[in-house]
Amino acid sequence: MTSIGILGCAGRMGRSLIAAGLDAGATIAGGTERPGAPAQGIDLGTLAGREPIGVFVTDDTPALFAAADVVIDFTAPVAAPSHATMAGKTGKALVIGTTGLSADQQAAIAAAAAHVAIVQAANFSLGVNLLAALTRKVAAVLGPAQWDIEVVEMHHRHKVDAPSGTALALGRAAAEGRGVDLDAVSDRVRDGHTGARTAGNIGFATLRGGDVVGEHSVIFAADGERLELTHKATDRGIFARGAVHAAIWAADKPAGIYDMADVLDIG
Repeated sequence: MTSIGILGCAGRMGRSLIAAGLDAGATIAGGTERPGAPAQGIDLGTLAGREPIGVFVTDDTPALFAAADVVIDFTAPVAAPSHATMAGKTGKALVIGTTGLSADQQAAIAAAAAHVAIVQAANFSLGVNLLAALTRKVAAVLGPAQWDIEVVEMHHRHKVDAPSGTALALGRAAAEGRGVDLDAVSDRVRDGHTGARTAGNIGFATLRGGDVVGEHSVIFAADGERLELTHKATDRGIFARGAVHAAIWAADKPAGIYDMADVLDIG
């Protein structure tokens, strides 16, 4: 059985990851929270609403990496480089679901991936990853001269980054389908008198409110017709189950950066 460690285990995603790991038959090696957090010392099984498993929340990250075969990180961008570096030094596979990373933070992850397997994804749901694959294929067929692309996403009021990592991943998929660099054609802000839409640009619209788990649409719009590809998440558990699946898959893989297309073999 794969032994999984969970960073930031007391949050909503952390608790879902514990439950998903137990449901998948994995061993939960441990979970960490920041020093002084209220969850310190609580049994991880209890934390996830299950029977106690005899493993307790600590703030000892090195011990977590030492005990686990693979570690899952859904914490914060500022912590991602140190977690990746620790994975590289200990030879433990790492699954990263943290989004909103800077170029420097991403570079630290890439450096660690030279020594260990790292699965990094903006979204771990099967449906979203199929959506990305479909977006890539459709964008390759529908040319920029006639078809405009807009990515629309909505999340709960507490989400701190925008556009979402998943929306950006869908934008990258569309750009890849057209053989262009997303940074060169991305249109993320419209306010005031913006003028006509630039042909070939990929637009983003961000909505925030309520308790929306995550909704993403890629809209292909032409004169006289429109094609919309949409995914709506209603249960945060789909992300946790996908991340645990990725962790079990990554435990024995060679060093490198992988994504969910690799895990699911949907290229």
